[in-house]
Amino acid sequence: MLILQTDRDSLLKPLQAVTGIVERKHTLPILSNVLIRSRDGETDVLATDLEIQIHTGGPQTESGDFAITTNAKKLQDILRALPESAIVALDWADSRLTLKAGKSRFNLQTLPAEDFPTMNVEDETEIQFSLKQEDLKTMLGQVQYSMAVQDIRYYLNGLLLQVEGRQLRLVATDGHRLAYASCEIEAELPKAEVILPRKTVLELVKLLNRPNEDINIELLRNQVRFTCNGTVIVSKVIDGKFPDYNRVIPLDNDKIFLIGRSELLGALERSAILANEKFRGVRLQLLPGVLRILCSNNEQEEAQEDLEIAYQGGELEVGFNINYLMDVLRSVHSDDMQLAFGDANRSTLFTVPNQPNFKYIVMPMRI
Repeated sequence: MLILQTDRDSLLKPLQAVTGIVERKHTLPILSNVLIRSRDGETDVLATDLEIQIHTGGPQTESGDFAITTNAKKLQDILRALPESAIVALDWADSRLTLKAGKSRFNLQTLPAEDFPTMNVEDETEIQFSLKQEDLKTMLGQVQYSMAVQDIRYYLNGLLLQVEGRQLRLVATDGHRLAYASCEIEAELPKAEVILPRKTVLELVKLLNRPNEDINIELLRNQVRFTCNGTVIVSKVIDGKFPDYNRVIPLDNDKIFLIGRSELLGALERSAILANEKFRGVRLQLLPGVLRILCSNNEQEEAQEDLEIAYQGGELEVGFNINYLMDVLRSVHSDDMQLAFGDANRSTLFTVPNQPNFKYIVMPMRI
């Protein structure tokens, strides 16, 4: 039975939108599959891991209603490997899906669509607002690198999304550094917050590819829903109490100077070549008119870079994980950064001149 005939990209694009969350090896084999179904000629594509679910529209069909599940990664890989101009036909019979394109033919296993476990999406929306995709993508880029990875403090393995009044705030921390970004939204909202899982954040960034169009965000009771570009992401939220980020922002650091972002990044990237591979330590020496960068390793190899700065305050030497410094400089796109130091045991504050909506705080390390 012919269920679908379309050009390659009309099927590949919706698949690519949903298959990022599909686990190759899952205790429930059907969760390695994607659900493709058609009602009244409208096709949609859905994938889930039971923590996050992505649903998007697919190509139109005139073959009647159907619902099948087949291996998401294999179907995507086959479509990717076909020529861009290929016309693809899908036949379904005896639990087998046959994909034909020109002289190519592929047989794939299917599993019953009625066995596909979709998430129960809550009905009641507690908070709802919209903003430009470009604004959200910029904010996510400014903070997401600070999320923890597999930390025992599970609430750090994600990102805080907080609304209050006309403000949207995103905060991420792994306990050693913290990134904060905010923007104005066109809604007056009560204070509310959720912790988005890491996987949800990474999928969201991929989805935000139409800068001038809006994304709609809904906070449900224990879920969050993002809608844009004809795609809907529903995600569970992390249950836990995110740390009070205001307490870790240093307010009285008095050794302050401006420095060119790309200039500092280049010097750190060169110095990092000779940093200790395990500890990734770098020493920053603050001297009148100079920021000195020092790296060394177990082979007694050393790197030194001197950067001119407009600074005439007291001298200071402080150690950091060099990756933490390079992360922020790669993720924030501005000509200059402002650095505010306290003492060797106090966190350092990175900001962008004239932009109070971004802050990055990094703790020192002993070297």
